[in-house]
Amino acid sequence: MEESLYDKYGGFSTVSKVVHEFYRRVLENDLLAPYFKNADMQSLMDHQTQFFSTLMGGPVTYTGEELDKMHKRLNIDEQAFAEVLDVLEEVLEDSGVAGEDVATIIGALGQYKPQIIGG
Repeated sequence: MEESLYDKYGGFSTVSKVVHEFYRRVLENDLLAPYFKNADMQSLMDHQTQFFSTLMGGPVTYTGEELDKMHKRLNIDEQAFAEVLDVLEEVLEDSGVAGEDVATIIGALGQYKPQIIGG
């Protein structure tokens, strides 16, 4: 059986660090920060930690249907979404995730793009 990316990179601890660093950088980003100015950041980070755990093959806490519903609530434009992916890619690479695994994670996230940008 193939090891999941979740297990390969240290599970919850790594995912949590990635999510916290991602939001630290997002909140410092002039393009992205306005999207989060009224957000409940703790709830958002809790959700994203579970979401990235699921994307990386960790313990499934959200079903695909639940994830779809959550992302339909988001509304971000194409340029901001591209910036989100760039920030995430940098954070993953800085966290020691191999290039091919970064591509896998970014690709999995890409399936939610139409919902995130309001499609």
